[in-house]
Amino acid sequence: MHPARPQASPPRPIACFGAVHWDIIAHADRPILRDTSTPADLDQKPGGVATNVARVLARLGVPTTLIGVTGADPAAASIRAQLERDGVEPHLLERTGQATGQYLALHDPDGGLAAACIDDKVLTSAPADFFIETARQMPDDALWFVDANLPLAILDAIAPKASLVADAVSVAKAPRLKSLLPKLELLLLNRAEAEALLDAPADTPALDLSADLLDLGVGAVVITSGSEPLHMRNSGQILDLAPPAASIVDVTGAGDALIAGTLAGLARGFELDASLQIGQKAALETLQASGAVADTLTWSAICPD
Repeated sequence: MHPARPQASPPRPIACFGAVHWDIIAHADRPILRDTSTPADLDQKPGGVATNVARVLARLGVPTTLIGVTGADPAAASIRAQLERDGVEPHLLERTGQATGQYLALHDPDGGLAAACIDDKVLTSAPADFFIETARQMPDDALWFVDANLPLAILDAIAPKASLVADAVSVAKAPRLKSLLPKLELLLLNRAEAEALLDAPADTPALDLSADLLDLGVGAVVITSGSEPLHMRNSGQILDLAPPAASIVDVTGAGDALIAGTLAGLARGFELDASLQIGQKAALETLQASGAVADTLTWSAICPD
């Protein structure tokens, strides 16, 4: 079943604020073990939550701007060139003497993530003034997306002109969003991140977590939990959506594709429940491909006429 289609209109522009990384992804041909090397295929591509979301949004036909920070190095040049090929408008501050953020992921043969490391000092030490000034240049009707890779000072300084959506990114970074909760139209996170954000006990039901987040001022919450149904709650609806079955090749970027597909639906006027179904289809395409942005991802592929 396809989501009910709203009246046709151009999608709202979306401004993505957050991580711009150079990803190094290893796909091992056997389970990865500690204290020894493992044969693998290695791939290098642009990454980072906001970057992945922006690239998928552009593939889905949404006018998209990416605001972030890089070093002044070959990785930054490669990222900028890829963004321009994708149709993303980059607003990137190049910081001389710093390295572009890097993400290293090790995947087992089944596509599962065995381990990952990140170096994002270029962003965590970035000046807030760049983000504040760039934010002022965004269209008044833009939908804003932020990821919690952004330092607390930058998250607090960003004052959206319109709708604000956030992703919690990780257990370690989710608490950065606490002061932002009353400003959020939509918050996306997994259950462990919700527990960290709320300082809740492990295994707290998603229904309780979403209720607490709405009490703190969030307009709508989406909580994922791996292969279990995702949980959505706003002031008028509670919904659990089972993810479609997938033949997993690579989990990298699947959560970002869920976000991007959901945002693409919202930008076109779909309601949140229908937008989440679109997001799930974008995540499915990504799980069944290698890398954070599947070549097969287009708007017509996930939301055909």
